[in-house]
Amino acid sequence: MKKFILGTKVGMTQIFDEDGICTPVTVVLAGPCTVVQTKNVDSDNYDAVKLGYIAVDLKKLNKPERGLFEKLSFEKGFKHLKEFKPENPETYEVGQEINASVFSAGDCVDVSGTSKGKGYQGAIKRHGQKIGPKTHGSKYHRGVGSMGSTSDPGKVFKGKNMPGHMGVERVTVQNLDIVKVDTEKNLLLIKGAVPGPKGALLEIRESIKSKA
Repeated sequence: MKKFILGTKVGMTQIFDEDGICTPVTVVLAGPCTVVQTKNVDSDNYDAVKLGYIAVDLKKLNKPERGLFEKLSFEKGFKHLKEFKPENPETYEVGQEINASVFSAGDCVDVSGTSKGKGYQGAIKRHGQKIGPKTHGSKYHRGVGSMGSTSDPGKVFKGKNMPGHMGVERVTVQNLDIVKVDTEKNLLLIKGAVPGPKGALLEIRESIKSKA
């Protein structure tokens, strides 16, 4: 992984190419991010780069977070911190800024975020189960269905798809194309949809799988 950044989901729109073909895109405000810390095998047993995103006053952070930035002589802290493991961590320096210019149109990326919360949902919406019959006297339409066998084994097995809380889970969408990069406004136009509502925090990194 050579390219990575933190960003915020702005929303979805569509753009048209020279042939008039419409492409749905997600607009992402990518960075600017600041390298807060670098880790290596000698001191931390692994290589990583920690990025900070959205600067905030130190007084708005808790004591452990504030202590980290004070130790590194930062005048301000950051609302979001995230570690990435690049191929060449030694090329990054504390205080270095990373913005949308690290990506270019045509790049393939993986986008991770927290999905929208749906609250308490039934098995049909939550797991895509089939609706029961609506005719011939049936009075059981959107229930969970069979819970298992009769007296043997006489229990509901762990992992059974049941109603419950839906959403607010970490989701990664792979192999999305970057259609356009606006370096002046730090905007990325990514083809298709990405996880989360508007304003959600996103992790954008170079794709680990090849489309071929």
